[in-house]
Amino acid sequence: QLQLVESGGGLVQPGGSLRLSCAASGFTLDSYVIGWFRQAPGKEREGVSCISTTGGYTKYADAVKGRFTISRDNAKNTVYLQMNSLKPEDTAVYYCAALRSAYYYCSITAPRIYNYWGQGTQVTVSS
Repeated sequence: QLQLVESGGGLVQPGGSLRLSCAASGFTLDSYVIGWFRQAPGKEREGVSCISTTGGYTKYADAVKGRFTISRDNAKNTVYLQMNSLKPEDTAVYYCAALRSAYYYCSITAPRIYNYWGQGTQVTVSS
């Protein structure tokens, strides 16, 4: 039973920071690309960031470049998304997703290619 569990969401003021965690159980993440996606009400699910199996390659959506940082600790079977300088536009449910991959790179352009998804964690950026 492969599971991903997100945590760390919450309410934060604009300009604040949150760190999201994605913990895996039932499998080890070291052979999986991990992506972070988000979905706001009435909007399509969009890619935020992804990280390669070793952590050597990362990708960010233009909207979050310079503000978000993805990282992974394979020993802990956990991937993180550090979110700084948060904006109201970042408000969404954030999901982590896993894709078994032998490739060095990762992609966030097609959420459908990811095999396993967490339940999501709500991030609300508001005054």
